[in-house]
Amino acid sequence: MRGKTFLIIVLAVMLLVPSFVFAQATAEQPKESSMRLAWWGNPTRDERTLKAVEMFQAKYPEIKVETETTGWGGYWDKMNTQAAAGSLPDIMQHDYAYMLQWVQRNQLADLTPYVQKGIIDLSKVNESFLSGGRVNGKLYGISLGTNAVCLTYDPAVLAKAGIAEPDSATWTWDDFERIALEIYKKTGVQTIPFFTTDPKVGFDNMIRQSGAATYGKTGLGFTDPSILKEFYAIQLRLQDAGALIKPEVAFVLVTPEEGEFAKGRSWVEFIWSNQFVSTQAAAKRPLKLALLPNIKNPKAKGTFLKPSMFFSIPASAENPEAAAKFLNYFLNDLSVNDVLMGERGVPIPDDVREHMATKVDPVNKQIFEYISLASRNAGPIDAPDPAGSGEFLKMVRDVSQEILLKKVSLDEGVAKIMSKGNEILK
Repeated sequence: MRGKTFLIIVLAVMLLVPSFVFAQATAEQPKESSMRLAWWGNPTRDERTLKAVEMFQAKYPEIKVETETTGWGGYWDKMNTQAAAGSLPDIMQHDYAYMLQWVQRNQLADLTPYVQKGIIDLSKVNESFLSGGRVNGKLYGISLGTNAVCLTYDPAVLAKAGIAEPDSATWTWDDFERIALEIYKKTGVQTIPFFTTDPKVGFDNMIRQSGAATYGKTGLGFTDPSILKEFYAIQLRLQDAGALIKPEVAFVLVTPEEGEFAKGRSWVEFIWSNQFVSTQAAAKRPLKLALLPNIKNPKAKGTFLKPSMFFSIPASAENPEAAAKFLNYFLNDLSVNDVLMGERGVPIPDDVREHMATKVDPVNKQIFEYISLASRNAGPIDAPDPAGSGEFLKMVRDVSQEILLKKVSLDEGVAKIMSKGNEILK
């Protein structure tokens, strides 16, 4: 009897062991998940980001990444539509201009818990690089690079015209206008209107030099329209001399390759420093970077260091932890940064930045050098853009075209920006 009992126990254990082993193996297998990633881009950024996604999935095969890329012009319309439908991605590229609005609408998640859990490692990131992504002490976006507004120019055109390259830290808008006119007279090469995608970026720099800011707490942050008027007056004078590319051509949204600067019809283009990679690639000729010129007798510094863009995790994200893992990998992994090559801006972790300084090609080296120059000539960053800024930016672009197309007079156009700006920003 005892023998039979022992045999029954042995058989039972044998039957149970495979089930137990299978269950244990199943438990140890990573649970498959998926996440959506969205960004605005260009051909260079898209190619590098997709490669980064491929590398991430090789390291984390249990996470499938679905990608969505759109040009800047349509990106925010798409994201706002998805927000209204409750279908935002798990991680999205974000911008300083819109950060505060999205936070106030409770559309972004605080990233602090992921930092505290160690999922996102910020141990090698100086706090100065994180401040732009904080609102009321909470971290809603992590900068993907340091960025600064600038202009890029074709040194060969200046050489052909017999003009010395400008001293970037000291030149004025008078110098710029003189150079533009001289280049046109000697070479026939024109000047592109200032910041056709977002004219506010250009006059914002000039207004900051006056000691004021474009945005105030309840409307515009400046009351004297003279700086704004001069911003357009320079362009109108160049236009009257035949030296300005026609606004009906310049304001059409096209790829960098299709732009007037890439085609060699303008000696200059106005960009953010992180756009230099794609601008240089489109131009297919050596370019250089410079600070924007100064107004006469500046009271403050117009340049500032801006987070080029953020990665943020929407509050509605279905897989926020996977998104946090991707953000950390994108930010800190040296091998993936060798692929990204600082296209979104100079990296913010100390070790990544030091590593990249030895790896970058001559184009990116110019960006690193420009950020160092900008840091020595920069003032404090303004507060995040207020609610209504998106509508304000669109209005400014529309009125800018009206002024340069001479559908309204200079005084009428500037007065329209001032009045409508205060109305929108209230």
